[in-house]
Amino acid sequence: MDKHSDQKRAVQYLYPPIDPYDQQILDVGQGHRIYVEQCGSPEGVPVVVLHGGPGGGCSPAMRRYFDPEYYRIILFDQRGCGRSRPHASVTNNTTWHLVEDIELIRNSLDIDAWIVFGGSWGATLALIYAEEHPSSVIQLVLRGVFLMMQSELDWFYGGGAGKFWPEVWERFEGLIPKDERDDLIAAYHRRLFSGDLALETRFARSWSSWENALASIYSTGTGGEPSGEYARAFARLENHYFTNFGFLQFDGQILARTERIKHIPGVIVQGRYDMICPPYSAYALAKAWPAGELKMVRNAGHALSEPGISAELVRSMDRIAGK
Repeated sequence: MDKHSDQKRAVQYLYPPIDPYDQQILDVGQGHRIYVEQCGSPEGVPVVVLHGGPGGGCSPAMRRYFDPEYYRIILFDQRGCGRSRPHASVTNNTTWHLVEDIELIRNSLDIDAWIVFGGSWGATLALIYAEEHPSSVIQLVLRGVFLMMQSELDWFYGGGAGKFWPEVWERFEGLIPKDERDDLIAAYHRRLFSGDLALETRFARSWSSWENALASIYSTGTGGEPSGEYARAFARLENHYFTNFGFLQFDGQILARTERIKHIPGVIVQGRYDMICPPYSAYALAKAWPAGELKMVRNAGHALSEPGISAELVRSMDRIAGK
């Protein structure tokens, strides 16, 4: 079946568009205000959606994986991105600030515990949050697992993925002088935080385009040209977090602490041909966390919107709802 037929079939797995019944800007302290919205059933089972990046922001499409008659759906833009302010700011912006923000949202909405749904960096954040606050989590639903390990950064920014996409890698690497290419995260960091807006935007677009180009299994090697404003927030925040190794205490911390979530059921939806977050991380997580059921989706890459990924996520949420 061709790509376009798959995409048409995927529509049946997504719920119709729904509008938020509540939108607010929440002051979380340290100079940050974050955008929070609710949709679906106000009396439904609460599920919080954690977007990727860091720096990606939430979108209306993310509401469509949940039965609006069953779920109370909470989405928010993490610090520095989307509709949260200050935009593209890395000041007081760490993993631990985001974990505190999630708890503040839960408490401000008077929710005892909720389902945590996250993909890519959102899966990373969901796992860290659950390990810090296991009593706040009913269930975990994860997609495109990223465990914030050095081996994963080496794969994507050290040439591993580039061996599959040499022409795209050449564009990404080629902007950096040869004597700086041993550490592209650091080389891009110097330019993304140069203080020169034009220079920052140029390298932000390159950083974002490298990731976007590899997101879908159907990619032709181009991921579109992101707007300068979006690219700058996405690239600066992602690079900031990766430069600081996710602000974790040691490499492999998430896997080492899975004992804390052993009682929490969950599902791991992973694309077999994910170039950004290869399946070995999802497989390692499933082995360390037996309560997490691994769903390996064939003929799928990393993107949330891929037909197989979307279908499996909707099936998982419907199964939780007892359908």
